Amino acid sequence: MSAVAAGGSLTIGGDLAVHRLGFGAMRIVGPGVWGPPQDRDAMLAVLRRVISLGVNLIDTADSYGPQFSEQLIHDALYPYPDGLLIATKGGLTRSGPGQWARNGRPEHLRAACERSLRDLRVERIDLYQLHAPDPDVPYEESVGALAELQGDGLIRHIGVSNVSLDQLEEARSIVEVVTVQNRFNLIDRASADVLELCERDGLGFFPWFPLAAGELAKPGGPVAEIARAHDATPGQVALAWLLARSPVMLPIPGTASLAHLQENVDAADLVLDEPDLQQLDDAA
Repeated sequence: MSAVAAGGSLTIGGDLAVHRLGFGAMRIVGPGVWGPPQDRDAMLAVLRRVISLGVNLIDTADSYGPQFSEQLIHDALYPYPDGLLIATKGGLTRSGPGQWARNGRPEHLRAACERSLRDLRVERIDLYQLHAPDPDVPYEESVGALAELQGDGLIRHIGVSNVSLDQLEEARSIVEVVTVQNRFNLIDRASADVLELCERDGLGFFPWFPLAAGELAKPGGPVAEIARAHDATPGQVALAWLLARSPVMLPIPGTASLAHLQENVDAADLVLDEPDLQQLDDAA
């Protein structure tokens, strides 16, 4: 059994079966998530290793680079293997390293989606996510733009990201939403209410920044102690806790390192016992 298979699987939108440990493709571009990677060949090798390890969910966005992440995915993996889900996002614009601006205008989202289609060299994006609500654009207009793209056959399923419970419910009143991508980890559980709704209704939940453990991972802390007891790393404990937290959880840790990639994938084999889970649940 491969490590990712050990973490279980989930079917998104009724027809997209994925292992519950994916790969986030933000870190394969340049510093500050800006520009091309410093070692292009190494990033192509990481992407190909993702597939050989059995991972069949890659999460990216047009704003990663911008565009370079999607282009690298194409260059490494096209023609894409059967069963691979490439999920991408639109709704952010970039002006430099570390700079992120929200743009949820319908015309921007259409242009971003069309650019992603070209860069990935696909006729339809299987999962297209609205990267974040834009405070300057009514949320229903942004979500409505994705509904139009879906109606035009350019995207298969729709996801939303960085949303409150009210925003998720508003989006679902406009279009079928199959995934949510919010920040969630051992030290930031603010989206627990959103996760609860996703679990209740069978929506996939992508926790971004999944490896964060903060003070809990310091020597003597609960994450460090549990990692030591299981001969694991704190990052593996953080991922194993997420996988155990909910059956709809789909962690997408990202890395530019082959060794770190292997470590992340191996986390799907780590089984935490009930006392471990209780200790971590109570830690934050």
